[in-house]
Amino acid sequence: MTDSIVTTVPDVGDGVDVDAVVVGGGIGGLGTALALARSGRAVRVLEQAAEFGEVGAGLQMAPNATRVLRDWDLLCEVVEHGVRPRRLVMRDALDGSELTHLDLADAERRYGAPYVVIHRSDLHAILVRACRDAGVDLVTGATVTGVENGPDSATAVGDHRRDTGHIVIAADGLRSGLRRRLSSDEPVSSAYVAYRGAVPLADLPDTGGLALEDVTVHVGPGCHLVQYPLRRGEMLNTVAVFRSPKALAGEEDWGTPDELDTAFAATCEPVRAGLPHLWRDRWWRMYDRRPIGTWVDGRLALTGDAAHPMLQYLAQGACQALEDAAGLVEQADKHDTGSGTDWDPALRDYAAARAVRTARVQRTARDWGDLWHCEGLFRATRNALLRDRAADDYRYVDWLYGHGA
Repeated sequence: MTDSIVTTVPDVGDGVDVDAVVVGGGIGGLGTALALARSGRAVRVLEQAAEFGEVGAGLQMAPNATRVLRDWDLLCEVVEHGVRPRRLVMRDALDGSELTHLDLADAERRYGAPYVVIHRSDLHAILVRACRDAGVDLVTGATVTGVENGPDSATAVGDHRRDTGHIVIAADGLRSGLRRRLSSDEPVSSAYVAYRGAVPLADLPDTGGLALEDVTVHVGPGCHLVQYPLRRGEMLNTVAVFRSPKALAGEEDWGTPDELDTAFAATCEPVRAGLPHLWRDRWWRMYDRRPIGTWVDGRLALTGDAAHPMLQYLAQGACQALEDAAGLVEQADKHDTGSGTDWDPALRDYAAARAVRTARVQRTARDWGDLWHCEGLFRATRNALLRDRAADDYRYVDWLYGHGA
C-alpha cells in the first residue's frame, strides 16, 4: 500500500478524522473533495490505484459544468489546456450532409459560460493540483470494501485501514461496490461499444477535410462518429460508437474490431476516414443504470457515476459529477449551524435535488441515442426536423446547459 499524503489533515474531534472521506479519485471524487475543501471542510480522498491518473481521451464540458469550474477558479486553466470550439455540428453519417448546428459563441452569451473540450487526463491533473493546493489529503493504494455507519459519522473500511468522517462519499464509479448498500441493481448494457483515439495533428498525413474548430458528430443507423480538437488544437480526438450484433446475440466477446469495420462500411468517406485514428487494441462497452430512489444510507452518500451512470450521448457524465459536487456543498452550507454542518438534512436535501435532475439527464441520454441511431423512415423524418431547426432555437438544451445559471 502506497500513501500519497499531501498534507496533514487535523483530527476534527470526537474520533472523526476528517469532515468527509471521499472514496474514489476520479473526476467526480476529486471535484467533490475540492468543493468541500474550498468550503473550509477537511477532506480525505481514498483511491485504490497506486497513483492518481485517468485513462481515455476527450471530454466535452458544457456551460453547466464550466460555470462550476469558474466558481472553483479553474476555468482559465481548463481553457488554457483545452479548446473552445466554434460550433457543435450534427451531420448525417451516410451522406455527410449537415443537419443542424449550435453556435457556441452565441450559447456562451446565453448561458454565461463557455463550451470547452479537454483531454480527460488534463482535467484530472488540474483537479489533483487544485485539491493539493486546497489541503485535501490524497491517499493512494487504499481499497475500500465497506462502510460502517455511526450516529454522527461513517467509516470507510478497507483491508489495511479505517478512515472516519462525518460523512463518506462514494465516488467509485459505474461498478460502485458501495452502491450495493442502497440498491441491488446492476449496470445495464446498451449493446453499443465505443472506440476512441487521440492523435497529434502533426502525425496526420492530411487534415484538409477536418473541421478543426468544431465538435462534429455524424449520426447513422446503429452508429455514430464524433471528432473534435484537443490540447490547444494540437490533437484530434475521435470516437466511434456502434451497436454490436454479437452483444445482441448474447456472445461474450463483443465489440471487436471486425464489428467496428462492418458497422461503418456504409458510411460516407469523411466518417470512414476517421476510423484509422482510433485505438483498435481497446474498446469501451457502454453501460448505464436506471435511476434509483435514494442515494443516502445514514452518513454514506453516492455521487457521480456511482449515483447516476449515463450513456454518453449528451456528453454529461463528468458535467453532472461536477454539478453533484457543487450541489453537495450548497446543501452543506445551507445546513451549517455555526458550530458545524448538520449532515443528515444536508445529505437528504442534496440527494433529493440531484436525483431528480440526473434522472432526467440519464433518460434523455438514452432517448438521444435512439434519435442518433435511427434508420429508414425514422432517419428521414429526423433529418427533416433537424434541418428545419433555427440556429437560435435552444428549447432542447436550455434545461441542460442553463441549469443553475
